[in-house]
Amino acid sequence: MRAVIPVAGYGTRLRPHTYTVPKVLLNVAGKPIIAHILDALISHGITDATFVVGPMGEQIEQYITRRYPSLRAAFVEQAEPLGLGHAIWCARTTFDHEPIIIILGDTIFDADLERFVHSPTSAIGVKEVEDPRRFGVVEIANGTIVRLVEKPSDPPSHLAIVGLYLIRNSTLLVECLEHLIAEDIRTKGEYQLTDALQCMIDRGERITAFPIEGWYDCGKPETLLETNRFLLERYQQSVLPPTDAIVLPPSYVAPTATIERSIVGPYATIGDGAIVRDARVANSIIGAGARVSAVVLNNSIIGNNATVCGSFHTLNVGDSSQISYA
Repeated sequence: MRAVIPVAGYGTRLRPHTYTVPKVLLNVAGKPIIAHILDALISHGITDATFVVGPMGEQIEQYITRRYPSLRAAFVEQAEPLGLGHAIWCARTTFDHEPIIIILGDTIFDADLERFVHSPTSAIGVKEVEDPRRFGVVEIANGTIVRLVEKPSDPPSHLAIVGLYLIRNSTLLVECLEHLIAEDIRTKGEYQLTDALQCMIDRGERITAFPIEGWYDCGKPETLLETNRFLLERYQQSVLPPTDAIVLPPSYVAPTATIERSIVGPYATIGDGAIVRDARVANSIIGAGARVSAVVLNNSIIGNNATVCGSFHTLNVGDSSQISYA
């Protein structure tokens, strides 16, 4: 089985951080988003993966080839942002008749992946939501998905598609994607994976719904921090703080970080080489090499190599910035 992981998004809602770093390389709970996903896949025996890259894709390729040398990785470029269906179509030459698992590269799942990857049928991860109009939605009859609708104004159900797919018949998926592109069938201006999956159902493929406990979209500052909290709670990293600092769990402090005369946590991630002095930091992510001093931070994201000093409460500061309060 091969994982196909689209990571070509621009990450516009996470600017200024994504001006210099691809969204999937942003740090949550001690490592990049994509590392959490790959570690989960590899633990379930998936060692072949295709990454559909876009802007700054070379950073993603360098990180994955360095961090996961045993992963049989392929990288393909999606030159234009033409939708998720188009992204999977770009990857079609890297898989041949084998089952594939499609997983969005900016989303963390709380799911039984072992049971998911061994589903006897094609399956789509779903979760019931209050307002499904912002999502792809499935309609089910007799335990089988009969219809998929992308961001419907009148949803047929409250079961939202969360970005996790198991495709047993990858050949049929490619045929349906080819059909969409050949006939220029778009929804909301893009080639949608939901339309290709509907085409598969119309041609006789049985696709079931797989319930997901939770999913955490890392696409906005507030959801990135929410994902950070979830992962810190799940893994409960033990931290040995210096004698003149307090680290409140759950938090992650990189071994090379320096914490002096400060209170860090709960829900704080402190990156490699970061320095925190005379500060109070909670529910925040401090990037690698950042310097934070004489500051109170909450609900904040500080980019790599940024410097922040003074009296603030909430900041969203990109890489290599310098913020001071006189």
